[in-house]
Amino acid sequence: MTVAIVWFRKDLRLADQPALARALSGSQQLVPIYINDTAADNPWAMGSASRWWLHQSLTALDDALQDLGSRLIIRRGRPLEVLREVMADSGATQIYWNRLYTPYEMARDRVIKATLTAEGCEVHTFNSSLLYEPWEIARPQGGPYKVFTPFWKAVMAKGLPHLTEPAPNHLPKVPSSIPTEPLSSLQLLPKIAWDQGFYPRWKVGEKAAMERLTTFIDEAVRGYQEGRNIPSKEGTSRLSPNLHFGEISPRQIIEVLCQGQLSLHQGPLCFQREVGWREFGMHLLYHFPETSDQPLDQRFSTFPWHEENQDRHLKAWQQGQTGFPIVDAGMRELWHTGWMHNRVRMIVASLLCKNLLIDWRQGAHWFWDTLVDADLASNSLGWQWTAGCGADAAPYFRIFNPILQGEKFDPEGCYVRAWCPELKRLPDRFIHKPFEAPTAVLEEAGVLLGKDYPMPVVDLKESREAALGAFATIKNFI
Repeated sequence: MTVAIVWFRKDLRLADQPALARALSGSQQLVPIYINDTAADNPWAMGSASRWWLHQSLTALDDALQDLGSRLIIRRGRPLEVLREVMADSGATQIYWNRLYTPYEMARDRVIKATLTAEGCEVHTFNSSLLYEPWEIARPQGGPYKVFTPFWKAVMAKGLPHLTEPAPNHLPKVPSSIPTEPLSSLQLLPKIAWDQGFYPRWKVGEKAAMERLTTFIDEAVRGYQEGRNIPSKEGTSRLSPNLHFGEISPRQIIEVLCQGQLSLHQGPLCFQREVGWREFGMHLLYHFPETSDQPLDQRFSTFPWHEENQDRHLKAWQQGQTGFPIVDAGMRELWHTGWMHNRVRMIVASLLCKNLLIDWRQGAHWFWDTLVDADLASNSLGWQWTAGCGADAAPYFRIFNPILQGEKFDPEGCYVRAWCPELKRLPDRFIHKPFEAPTAVLEEAGVLLGKDYPMPVVDLKESREAALGAFATIKNFI
């Protein structure tokens, strides 16, 4: 009997799962396994919010496997050592997995594949998380893209892959002699109950991901081009954590978007481009692996980030106490739900990097720990884009004014009132600038600035001028 190990990683689904499908077609016995990598040399070990999501997703995956007659083996440790142990326990001679693309994961997997192959094991790897892998898209003259639009044109010219495989309807039983650890042994859930807001907000797993996609297609995708900018509405798919953990694949999304008349509407086309930005982020991280920690634009390696008041300002930003309501609403949404609307992500990042002149890496690390969809490629791309130091970045002089952004995208203050309830009685004209409200208006709304809600941590005009002055010191640097 041929026994194969299927190593689940960021592909926690059964449909459109190349490693599982190929293992099933080439083996009589399968051992599905998830390994919690405990290596201390991973500079981007999973953050707290992502670990919460992983716990729920592994539960859902195990349930789905058991429904098909199998079960998920859970282990922790260094993957190479664990795989060897499970090979000895099961008699497996083949290992199947889907490829990952962060610098740490690629280096680790190369060693594992080379070592096990040399020891006589067959190792089979596949693409499950991207439309095209980073090396499959290149400029006509060679080399990687640094600008999104030509990158996406190149992807479109190759065609959007959208043929997917259904989940198997049965899987072989895993022998009871192969031991597993309880999911609780991975200690993924936080020790303090800061995650209580996650449970009512999220349904996790492959089934939930498909339900979320269906709801988005039925209710929001046609208006996505405009709706994606309104944080108080369910105008976005919120599929980013499902995509990150592989509960759904981009091919499955494209397959649905290409059905019927959907492909003729601007909303679905706009959403396809958002899937493309995720691909672009992985393309950049693969070709420029240093960009998780270093600016792609090397001029910014000498950028004079502020040290004065940094700790106080960073703490105010993290806690949603900056005095700018759209920013504070976003940071509170992040803390309570593990997610933040994409438009608001840009606004809060701009305030941190440009008005507060705090290094973008501080923001990237905070997002890494608090986002359920924390993805190294997308997180690095987003922060460097806003800071002006990455690929296809916003010009440095593009500094989001949080008041104007709030008035444009949350004109009635619905989003702010939801997350900053102390301001809910303010009239619309002052909801994004309570510090400009007359004393009588503040009193009627029950708001005492400095007590119920903070005064702004910086002056927007002065801080904008300071940011442009800081950029002037490096813009001609070569």
